[in-house]
Amino acid sequence: MSGLGKGIVASSVGKLLQLTGLKVTCTKIDPYVNYDAGTMNPTAHGEVFVTDDGGECDMDMGNYERFLNTPMTKWHNITTGRIYSDVIKAEREGKYLGQCVQIIPHVTDVIKNSLKKLAKNYDILVVECGGTVGDIESLPFLESFRQMELEQDDTETLFIHVTLAPILDVVGEQKTKPTQHSVQELRRIGIHPYILAVRCQKPLNRESRHKISMFASVREQCVISCHDSFSIYNVPEILKDQGIIDVISDKLDLKNRNIKWMEWKKVTDSFFNSTGNVNIGIVGKYVNLPDSYVSVYQALLHSSAKLGKKLSVEWIDSEKFENSSKVDMKLLNKFDGILVPGGFGARGSEGIINSINYARMKNIPFLGICFGFQLSLIEFARNECGINNASSQEFNPKNNTSVVKFMPEQEHTQRNLGGSMRLGKHDITILPKTLANKIYQSNEIQRRHRHRYEFNQDYRQIIEENGMILSGHSDKGRRIEILEIPSNKFFFAVQYHSEFNSIPGRPEEAFGAFITSCA
Repeated sequence: MSGLGKGIVASSVGKLLQLTGLKVTCTKIDPYVNYDAGTMNPTAHGEVFVTDDGGECDMDMGNYERFLNTPMTKWHNITTGRIYSDVIKAEREGKYLGQCVQIIPHVTDVIKNSLKKLAKNYDILVVECGGTVGDIESLPFLESFRQMELEQDDTETLFIHVTLAPILDVVGEQKTKPTQHSVQELRRIGIHPYILAVRCQKPLNRESRHKISMFASVREQCVISCHDSFSIYNVPEILKDQGIIDVISDKLDLKNRNIKWMEWKKVTDSFFNSTGNVNIGIVGKYVNLPDSYVSVYQALLHSSAKLGKKLSVEWIDSEKFENSSKVDMKLLNKFDGILVPGGFGARGSEGIINSINYARMKNIPFLGICFGFQLSLIEFARNECGINNASSQEFNPKNNTSVVKFMPEQEHTQRNLGGSMRLGKHDITILPKTLANKIYQSNEIQRRHRHRYEFNQDYRQIIEENGMILSGHSDKGRRIEILEIPSNKFFFAVQYHSEFNSIPGRPEEAFGAFITSCA
C-alpha cells in the first residue's frame, strides 16, 4: 500500500548492497498517468525532488540520493505517462510497422527496455514500484517484472514485497491477514516474492513470522521485520541484523557478503549522540503535509546531527500570519531560527513576508529557499527601501513595482506548464569577502533550481544601498542567486534549492551555517 515505506526499504537494501562493494542505483516506478511529478499538488503527493539534469521527480528519489550518495537522473523516475508517451511517439513515427499496438508486448517492452538501460552501468538495480498490489495502473509494470524474471537467469532477479502487519489497539496483537492476502494477490498476477519486508509498529514476533512464512509460502529467514525506528537511517541496520544480505546473496549468487558497516554506523550514531536542542520554525504554504518539504527537513537533520544537536521542528501555516496586526508575531520568538522553504502563488505569501520581517527586525537567524528568497527581497524593498507596493509579477502581473519578475525566457511556457521552469543544476558565482563565500569556501558552486520568477535587477541599486548584499549570481550576472544582510546575526536566502544537495554526514553548507547560527 502507499505510504508504507517502500522507498526507505528500497534505499536501505541498496545501501547495504553498496556497502559490500557493489555499484548500486535505484529507480522509482510511479504508475500514475502524469508524465512526471512537476505539476502535482505537493499537499497530495509530497515534495517534487529535482535532479541535476532537471527532472521533476517523486520524493523517493531524494531518499535514494541521500542513502546511496549517488546522483539520480530524470530517467530514474519512470511513470505510466512517460511510458505511454514513448509508445505513442513510436507509433506515430511508424516504428511498429503497422502493428496493432497493445499493452503486451509493446508497452511492457518499453518498460523492460527502460529498466535494462538504467541497469547497464551498475551491478545492482533496485526497482521500487509505487502503489498497491491490485491497482489497475500497476498491472503493466507487474507484468513486465514477471516477464523479466522468466527471461533472465534465476540469479538475476529477486522480488521483495513490502507488506503490513498492523497491531489493533482493541486486541493488541499483530495481524498477518493483510500480508497473507497481499501475497496471494501478487502470486495471482504471476509474481512470487522471495523476501517479505513486513512493516509493523513493533518487531515482528516469532508467531507472526512463522504464520506469515507458512501461509505466504516464503522461507522464515526471508520474512524480515521492518518495524518503526527512531530514524530512517537506522533501517539498514534493522535489515542487516536479520541477515537480509545473506538471503539476497544466496539468491543472486553474490560472492562478497562483508559489509563495511562502520562507515554508515558513524553517520547513524550522529543522529542520537546530541548534547542540546535546536528549535526551528518552518513557515510555509504546504505544512499540512510535512512530506511537502521532506528534503528541507532532512537537510536540517543532517546539519543538526553534524553539530551534535537534537533537532526540533514546528511547522507553521503561513496563512496564520496574513494579518500581522491581528496575530501575535511574538509566537516566533520561541524559535532559534526561522526557515521559509519553496512555494508558489499568492495564497499565504503575506504571512510569509510578515514572518520574514519579524525575523529580520528581531535578529532571529533566517534562511530562505527559492520562494523564501523572493519574498525576502519584497519584504526588504517594502520596509527598508520605501517601495510600499513592492510585489511579484506572480501575484499581480500588472504591478508597477515588481521586485520579483517573470523570467523573459518563460514567455513560451504560458500554455504548457509541465517541465518548463528553470530546472536542474546551474553554475553560480559567489562574490569574495561575503558570508556566502565564507559558507561555501569557494567562488563557484553548482546547485539545483526550480522556478519561473527572478529578482528584477532594476531594483538592485536601491536594495544594495539600503544594506542588503546580493552575493551570488549566475548567467554572467543576469540572475541573482544569493542575498544576505551582514548587519544581522544570520540572514541568508538563496534562489536555488540547496536542500537537494544535503546527505547524511555531509550537510549542505547553507543549512550547516544556518543551524550553527541557531545553536
